[in-house]
Amino acid sequence: MIRVYNTLTHKKEEFQPLEPGVVKLYVCGPTVYSDAHVGHAMSALVFDIIRRYFEYRGYQVVHVMNFTDVDDKIINRANQMKVDPFELAEGYIRDFKEHLEDLNILPATLNPRATQTMDKIQAMIQGLIDKGYAYAASNGDVYFRVTKDADYGKLSGRKLDDMQAGSRIEVEELKEHPMDFALWKSAKPGEPAWDSPWGSGRPGWHIECSAMNLHVLGEQIDIHGGGNDLIFPHHENEIAQSESFTGKPFARYWLHNGMLQLSGEKMSKSLGNLITITEFLEKHDGDAMRMLVLNGNYRSPLSFTEESISAAEQGLNRLRTSLKPATTGVTGVTAEMEKSLADLAEITRKTFTESMDDDINTSGALGGIFELVRQVNTARDAGATDKQLASAQNALRELSAVLGLRMESTRTGGDADKFVDLLVELRTELRSQKFWALSDLLRDRLKTLGVSIEDSKAGGTTWKWD
Repeated sequence: MIRVYNTLTHKKEEFQPLEPGVVKLYVCGPTVYSDAHVGHAMSALVFDIIRRYFEYRGYQVVHVMNFTDVDDKIINRANQMKVDPFELAEGYIRDFKEHLEDLNILPATLNPRATQTMDKIQAMIQGLIDKGYAYAASNGDVYFRVTKDADYGKLSGRKLDDMQAGSRIEVEELKEHPMDFALWKSAKPGEPAWDSPWGSGRPGWHIECSAMNLHVLGEQIDIHGGGNDLIFPHHENEIAQSESFTGKPFARYWLHNGMLQLSGEKMSKSLGNLITITEFLEKHDGDAMRMLVLNGNYRSPLSFTEESISAAEQGLNRLRTSLKPATTGVTGVTAEMEKSLADLAEITRKTFTESMDDDINTSGALGGIFELVRQVNTARDAGATDKQLASAQNALRELSAVLGLRMESTRTGGDADKFVDLLVELRTELRSQKFWALSDLLRDRLKTLGVSIEDSKAGGTTWKWD
C-alpha cells in the first residue's frame, strides 16, 4: 500500500483513489514568461517520478499539467520586449516541452491553458457570485469573499485574523476585506482582454487553475501537486474557490516538493540566482539532474552545487557501468554465487517497493539498487558470464526505468558507446599480443575524450564516461 505525506493533514496517509485503479493528478505548471530554470526541472522531475511509480504499481494515471499563458509577468515581459504576449508565451511553452523531453519526463495526459478555458473560468466566477462567495466591484474587478469561507487557511495553517493583522496589503476601497483576492481583473490599456458580464478584462491567477482542473478532471481529484512555495496563497485560494463552487472536497492529497537551493537560497527569477535548463544541459547529462533529485527527499530543500551534481553523475555512471556485458574470455562463477545474485535481484525489487511505498522514498530505493550494482560488478570481475549476470541486470534495467533513468548517456548516444566498445575490444587484443605501448596510447587517448578504462584482476576490462 502506497503511503504519501498529505500537506493538508500534515501526516502520511494510505493512498485510496476516488476511482479504483485510477489516479487523477493535477500539477501546477509554469507561468511561461522566460526561460525555465533547473528549479522548474526539479518539480517536473519529482512528479514524473511519482507518476511513473504509481503506473508501476498498476494504476492508470491521468496527469494534468497546465500552462499559465496569460499573467501580469507575461504581459510585463512582452511589453519590455515589444512583442505580442501570446507569441511570447507560445515560444516558452514550446521550449519547455523540449526541455521535458530532454529530461525524459513523460508528456502529461493533458496540458490545459488559461486562454483556452476562458468560458469555463467565467462560468466558475459567475457561480461563485451567485452563491455569495464573490462580488463584483464598481470598476469591473471581481473578488473572492474570504470571510464567507469558514475554513479558509486550512492548507497553510494560517488564520484569517492573523493574516489580516500581519498584512501589508492596504485596504482598497473596492475590497470588502484586505485578504479578498481577484478572480477577474478589469482591462488596462494595452493588455490582453476578454469580454465578460463584468466588463472587459482577464482572469486572476488562482481561478485559472481551479477552472482548468474542474474542466478536465471534474469536481474532485486524487492528488494536487506543486512546489511548496505555492501552498499559500495559490493552493489555498484554489481550495477556497473550488470547494465553495462545488460544495465538495477538492483534492484528497496535497503533495509539495521542496525548493532547489543555490548557495543556501531558494533558486528563483526574482533573486536572480538561477541556472536555466539549457545551461545545465550544455554541461551535463539530463539524467544527472534526475539522479540529483532521486538522491534526496522530494519534500526537502535540494542543494544544487558542483559537488552534488558530481556525486549524481558518478552514481549515474556506476549504474550504467553495471549493465556492461561480461568480460570476454572468462569461464563463469560458481552456481552458488549465481544463485546469490539472482536472490539479491528479488530482494532489491522488494526493498525498492517498500521504500517507494513509504512516501516515494527514492534515496532508500537507490540504496538497494546500488547494493545490487556492487554485487554485479563484483561478479563480473570474478568471471561471471552474461547469462549469469542476466537476472540481476534485468532487475537493474526494470527499476531504473521506473525511476526514469536512461541506461545510455544522453550526452553521447548509443552509437558512441558502441564505438568505444569497439576501441576497448581492440585494446584488449593489443594487450593479448603484448603491444603494451599501443594499448597504453589507446587508453590515454580515450581518457582525453572522457572515457575511463579499468582492467580487472580476472583479465577483463570495463569502461565508463567521466
